Amino acid sequence: MKNWLKLSNAEYEKVWNKIYDELKFEPSTTDFPSFKVPSPFITYDVSLYFGESEDLDAFVDLEEKVLLVFQEITSKDEYIYALDWQHECYLINSHLDFPKNEFDEWTVPIFPDGDYYFFFHKDFQWGYLGHPWERTITVFGKDLIKMFEKHRPRMFQKILRQG
Repeated sequence: MKNWLKLSNAEYEKVWNKIYDELKFEPSTTDFPSFKVPSPFITYDVSLYFGESEDLDAFVDLEEKVLLVFQEITSKDEYIYALDWQHECYLINSHLDFPKNEFDEWTVPIFPDGDYYFFFHKDFQWGYLGHPWERTITVFGKDLIKMFEKHRPRMFQKILRQG
């Protein structure tokens, strides 16, 4: 089985329409938050890791912990959405080989240092939303939050909001 399956145009439109409608997504570089996620949720301030972060291992830790969480919360044959706002988007399976791009990052990066990067359960039961201008990562859904409590990335120290 292959990973990083590009969404068709129809699936791309469907998933982004759902995000705009259900999460009231309003992209902005100044008005935050840009989306309204369902409760429970936690928004972590990861601003310390932008620019010249001295803790480079924290980025490796984030990738490792997020992949572990995705593996524990999904079945072996389950695909989730990996979305890069206004770019190609994919279905991924965290149990399959996870090749990286030429920058040694996931095809859709897990750290929001350039765009909105979102990862969703296909039924939107949970989600992981990276906001590049607010410099936050929001996780929603009871099961996903519970998994991140079990496997907390080093970056997830400062809570900005929760509900």
